[in-house]
Amino acid sequence: MTRVAIVGATGYAGAELVRILAGHPETELTVLTSRQYAGVRFDHVYPAMAGQVEIVCRQYSADHVCEYADLIFMALPHKLPMAFVPDILKKGKKVVDLSADFRFADVSLYESVYQPHTAGDLLDKAVYGLCEIYADQIKATNLVGNPGCYPTSVLLPLIPLLRQGLLEPATLIADSKSGVSGAGRSLSLTTHYCEVDESFKAYKVAAHRHNPEMNAILSREANKPVSITFVPHLVPMNRGMLTTIYATPSSGVTISDIAECYRKAYHQRRFVRLCPEDRLPDTRHVRGTNFCDIGFKLDEQNGRLVLLSAIDNLVKGAAGQAVQNMNLMLGFDETAGLLNVPYPL
Repeated sequence: MTRVAIVGATGYAGAELVRILAGHPETELTVLTSRQYAGVRFDHVYPAMAGQVEIVCRQYSADHVCEYADLIFMALPHKLPMAFVPDILKKGKKVVDLSADFRFADVSLYESVYQPHTAGDLLDKAVYGLCEIYADQIKATNLVGNPGCYPTSVLLPLIPLLRQGLLEPATLIADSKSGVSGAGRSLSLTTHYCEVDESFKAYKVAAHRHNPEMNAILSREANKPVSITFVPHLVPMNRGMLTTIYATPSSGVTISDIAECYRKAYHQRRFVRLCPEDRLPDTRHVRGTNFCDIGFKLDEQNGRLVLLSAIDNLVKGAAGQAVQNMNLMLGFDETAGLLNVPYPL
């Protein structure tokens, strides 16, 4: 059994990692860290895990984590992982980082969006952990920057089409809706119950920090500069993400071309499900799973392609994709620990 640790185990993404890894057939959870809940059993923080995970959370210590784990998940806010990861890698361990600290190949781009980077020399060694696109590179690395939830929901529908030149890159618009858990577990006025209930609102319009992350990957895959218009929304549900993308298809492209492109790109990718023509993605159908459901319609009258994707923002958008990355890095079956049966309702 491979020993794994979760640094920041009591946040929403960290707790979801605990849930998934507690049932993983190839790993053993050995260390859970939490600054706020050091000394407290994990199942006392999350009673749903009673009888499943009784590990006592502890303060972070690089020596302890590296002594008792072979792979470490960093489920911490941006800026913290860059301070911890260099020492972990020097001790010969593997890291999957759920923050943005190792998602960018260009340190200046990262710093323009977040803050100064203290481990910028590692960025050219890190692999962007979009498993369906970069599996081969992920298998060969010791450091993965796990993609954000919004980028995952946008990139998976777009990359195959851009690679094949089926879209006009200058026409891309993405409209995304996220459940409140995407904001994390820390207290915030904007995510209080009374602020969110019976409310549906856009935020950080054309200014969300995931936008440069998406632009960088889309530009790489299109082999030309791409700048997508991105508008995120907050919806009053706990978890789930639905993204609608509008684009102009290239001249002569048909709906059959789009379908065939997706079929070739994803027919062997277990966690991407292409919806039949008579059904579109729905967050209810991916709740608690690592699936990304993709659907599409061609608005022939207006010459516009509409792409839709649904993911669980805490699973495929965070912890599930992180475990999928771990499976690739360690040579496990890519689906290990991730094939829980979806809820019918």
